[in-house]
Amino acid sequence: MTHLTPHHDGSPLYVSNSAPALGDTVRVRVRIPSDYGPLAAVRTRSNPDHEPAWSAAVRLGVVDGWEWWEAEIVAANPRHGYRWLFVHEDGTVHWLNQSGLHTLETLDAEDFALVTSPPPPAWMHDAVMYQVFPDRFARSPQADAHPTPDWAIAASWDTPVDPVLPGRSQQFYGGDLDGITAHLDHLVELGVNLLYLTPIFPAASNHRYDASSFLSVDPLLGGDDAYLRLIEAAHARGIRIIGDLTSNHSGDRHEWFQAALGHPGAPEEEFYYFTDDVNTEYISWLGTPTLPKFNWASQELRRRFIDGADSVVAKWLRPPYSTDGWRIDVANMTGRLGDIDLNADVRQLLQRTMHEVNSETVLLGESTNDAASDLQGDGWHGAMTYPSFTRPLWAWLSAPTGAPYLNAEGEELTEPWFFGQPIGGIPRYTASEFVAAVTRFTASIPWRVRLGNMQPLDTHDTARFATNAAPGAIPLAVGLSMTLPGVPVVFAGDEFGLIGTDGEASRTPMPWGTEDEPEVAARLALYRSLIGLRRAHPVLGTGGMRWVHVDDDAIVFIRESEEESVLVVASLRDVDVVLEAAAVPGAEAAVALVGDAQLAVDEDGASRLSATGPVFAAWALPGVAQP
Repeated sequence: MTHLTPHHDGSPLYVSNSAPALGDTVRVRVRIPSDYGPLAAVRTRSNPDHEPAWSAAVRLGVVDGWEWWEAEIVAANPRHGYRWLFVHEDGTVHWLNQSGLHTLETLDAEDFALVTSPPPPAWMHDAVMYQVFPDRFARSPQADAHPTPDWAIAASWDTPVDPVLPGRSQQFYGGDLDGITAHLDHLVELGVNLLYLTPIFPAASNHRYDASSFLSVDPLLGGDDAYLRLIEAAHARGIRIIGDLTSNHSGDRHEWFQAALGHPGAPEEEFYYFTDDVNTEYISWLGTPTLPKFNWASQELRRRFIDGADSVVAKWLRPPYSTDGWRIDVANMTGRLGDIDLNADVRQLLQRTMHEVNSETVLLGESTNDAASDLQGDGWHGAMTYPSFTRPLWAWLSAPTGAPYLNAEGEELTEPWFFGQPIGGIPRYTASEFVAAVTRFTASIPWRVRLGNMQPLDTHDTARFATNAAPGAIPLAVGLSMTLPGVPVVFAGDEFGLIGTDGEASRTPMPWGTEDEPEVAARLALYRSLIGLRRAHPVLGTGGMRWVHVDDDAIVFIRESEEESVLVVASLRDVDVVLEAAAVPGAEAAVALVGDAQLAVDEDGASRLSATGPVFAAWALPGVAQP
């Protein structure tokens, strides 16, 4: 039987105001199992201006086996950290922070945190994101009229993807924006409501991260008019759109770079890091000469790109386009070079401009590894980041060694650089190690920001999860993406069962016309069901989360609010778990939502979860009662 511990998170059950202004008083609550004490004192410890401050909590009462306490905190800093201190009558002291319950004093970095910057738009919490790589999604009839550009290697829709240079960046399938518009009803049927497009600006590659301008849409995609048609058609269907912008670099064909290349004294010279006297040598992204790096010390670059209503950032958020936000490419490296670190300047200016132009827009930054230092609420609403969900998910739910994901030579069908890590392939985690990794990489991120982190199974930069998934693991993976805190992400093609062994091989053209094939139809139905689960239960977007049971095979957690709760179990193996009554209040009223599992309540109120694995299942429960 699982042993309960005190719990607090940043959700409305526990925090009276998730977006306070500086100086506001916020009420925070903690729930403590009735048999945890007896306690001599419950306190919060904050750290305003890096000098500890304490507040005493007041006991509110007991409901459903939980004792509730409340304290007041003044939000004294833009990121105001706090933790809970429990003093037992026998002298035992415990600390509670975002990484759990501890007997030793804890790190400030892992404190719970209030954030005083403008919050993300409320719609973000209802979003299920769908990522499209425009060259590979769909071709409209107009695409045939577009000439093959000078840089491209033309490919028909059924040509295999070439993962080796030059094909890796130059293979050109000719998908366009009108092709996306023609398939928006597919997104509606899936239930997704946020469309994320990788870059659409003119460039000299199929990925378009080497933009030659940020002021127009690539004519190969249909130009500005096609973009406007897509936006209007999507908005009419209740689908929002965010674009992809490279704040770290431009392409070497970019008009700004060309104005400075070989032209010392040009105004655009200061936009880049030229290293010789004649402006022919320069710093680029990871030494790639087609991607010259921006120098954000330039005030003129800031003015043109991100500062104010006349900037590039603002242009696409304002009418007539009125897009709904940005995903910022290579956000982690932006403004950083050696002893220079202007990253905070850039992300804060981005957020300020976007909030001023349209406060209902979302700002997401790409930071593929540990993103905590940049995700403190002063800029990014969330991030495309892999260690807090995607990497540990792969490590737990990929097939074990010797399973069919090995090729005839016994080699693993994914690149040995696992998400950029040269570790020889996919590591192997238990379910408890999955939970430990998720906890570790979210413990230093304020709850409000964690809710904005993207949760993809894979993206255009990774292999497809289905390539290496263990038998029966797909429902678990998709289900966890939809139910754990964060923004679920579907990379176009996952719902068709596409596979790919690396970030290029995963960019396979969409297999339109296969929807009625039995395996594809089953996969589509799975995605519709689990996306529907997310969309039907707001608690999955904004509610708190408690781990209820974790062992090496199974995880059980509950998303909670005052209005409703959702209990989730996931395991590759058979499940037989007993939970004490206080772990799942209201279990006797549980209503099965998805999955084939049993939830029984005995006469003492304890719950037994049982299922034949693999299993992903969820139940609706009553909301949490408080004193």
